[in-house]
Amino acid sequence: MTKASDIAIDEGPLRYLPGGVRPFALLARWDRPIGTWLLLWPCLWGLVLAERAGAGGAVGTAEMAGWLALFTLGAFVMRGAGCTINDIFDRDIDAKVARTAGRPLASGAVSLTGALVFLAAQLLVGLIILLQLNPLCWALGVAILVVVFTYPLMKRVTYWPQLFLGIAFNWGAVMGWAAVTGAVAPAALALYLGGIAWTLGYDTVYAHQDKEDDAFIGVKSTALRLGDGTRPWLWGFYAAALAGIAGAAWLAGLGWPSFAVLALAGGHLAWQVMTVDLDAPAACLAVFKSNRLFGALVMGALALG
Repeated sequence: MTKASDIAIDEGPLRYLPGGVRPFALLARWDRPIGTWLLLWPCLWGLVLAERAGAGGAVGTAEMAGWLALFTLGAFVMRGAGCTINDIFDRDIDAKVARTAGRPLASGAVSLTGALVFLAAQLLVGLIILLQLNPLCWALGVAILVVVFTYPLMKRVTYWPQLFLGIAFNWGAVMGWAAVTGAVAPAALALYLGGIAWTLGYDTVYAHQDKEDDAFIGVKSTALRLGDGTRPWLWGFYAAALAGIAGAAWLAGLGWPSFAVLALAGGHLAWQVMTVDLDAPAACLAVFKSNRLFGALVMGALALG
């Protein structure tokens, strides 16, 4: 099946960037904000849940606004760094896949040296942001780098690379809680585990876009492992996600309005599983992108307190 490239240089606001900057913006996926949203939501969930639970004492509006700004900027920068790491490792594989052949490293628009320098710059900005938080967050931020750097290799050794993506992408739930409280609590861990299950669901859907190419070149994914039996697994992943998030809300002492909105979020996940056509790449991408709404619903649920 022929699939269009996921790089559209002449579309969107990136076309206004200088020619020398644009390939690096594409390398960091600045043109595709869904990844930033999926990385950001768990961070915001952790911040808001800790504040609503009163686990860190009284939190002022300015203080919370500062944390929200830091985590938002951090998610943007570190998502770009993660994409750069991924493309450095996958540059030869990407060149063989129709959807990714136009990516800057695979196409030669950015050199390996240029990508490494750009990665170092992004990591430096990420470090500066991290240092604005408390020492526990410093330790947590450094600890997750092992997974961030090894995740791109997982598709070569296991059919469950989506699990490792979930471990990395949802770490912000723990860091958000730790930023407010200076500690890690069971509610934060439950939220984190729920986020991992959520990622297993949405990224399995995403992986179905490339299953033919992946099988041809020998790359592994949950889409290939589960195959035609994917849909029951999606029910399980999303049920576990909702259970983890609801468990976190219960441990934090949130009230019934939060659980009412979480029920709506659960309805959205059910809609995904029931309607997605796993053999249609465009449908998979649309359902994958719809998880921005799920993140917003969970955010609303936790904010209700």
